[in-house]
Amino acid sequence: MSDVNGPTGQAPAPNGPEDAAVGTAGTGAEAATESTTGAAAESVAGVGAPTGSTAVGADATAAAGGRRVRVVLVDDHRMFRTGVQAEIGETERTGVEVVGEAADVDQAVTVITATRPEVVLLDVHLPGGGGVEVLRRCAPLMADARQPVRFLALSVSDAAEDVIGVIRGGARGYVTKTITGTDLVDSVFRVQDGDAVFSPRLAGFVLDAFASTDAPPVDEDLDRLTQREREVLRLIARGYAYKEIAKQLFISVKTVESHVSAVLRKLQLSNRHELTRWATARRLV
Repeated sequence: MSDVNGPTGQAPAPNGPEDAAVGTAGTGAEAATESTTGAAAESVAGVGAPTGSTAVGADATAAAGGRRVRVVLVDDHRMFRTGVQAEIGETERTGVEVVGEAADVDQAVTVITATRPEVVLLDVHLPGGGGVEVLRRCAPLMADARQPVRFLALSVSDAAEDVIGVIRGGARGYVTKTITGTDLVDSVFRVQDGDAVFSPRLAGFVLDAFASTDAPPVDEDLDRLTQREREVLRLIARGYAYKEIAKQLFISVKTVESHVSAVLRKLQLSNRHELTRWATARRLV
């Protein structure tokens, strides 16, 4: 089982009580879940299957382009975490480094805060308040402009209310546990890049949910910004450097600086950290 210093790359051996968080024994809820083999054996298409069946192959490594992404696994089934670790956590092959695991809300917040991963694979239903509570308590980490922690929901549930709940809470995407290992690795890297990732059917839930809601009230502060200033604002809030923004928007770094100055002046903010908090509070990120 991993600690804040990260795993060694091998799947943890089930030697006694659960110890998902650093120095923290497993909760009673976890012990109960592990006694239910059917629930704990939820799999990422091939977890626990023979080598070569659906394991992440060389194509995933090539797609990663030598990149690395640090990931924390949050799920109350130890068998499932072990399976995901075995499927995607072989860093030299996949580019994914699993730096921590957690089985409930408190453990998750502790491990995420200690390890500051780029991406968290988050189950929706967890002891202690569920995935939405983890997102609420980790909101400052998501809003960190320099090192944002991004969340990808990975759940057996495909219920619309679960999908909408975690997306409103700040998750960057939602995939179900039927996803293949190769696709999961790809999804993790896409979320690291700031993309939104959904299983096709779940994307429809999100579109329908937001289309069916009443139009949001007019935000006079946001209306002061031009369309280009809003684009720069979102990218700044997502942690992009000025050079990265310039490249993405096909403008000069000097123009980016001018837009940022205009945004700060119009919103009466002092720096990009305040700007990030402002954008996050309005769910513009």
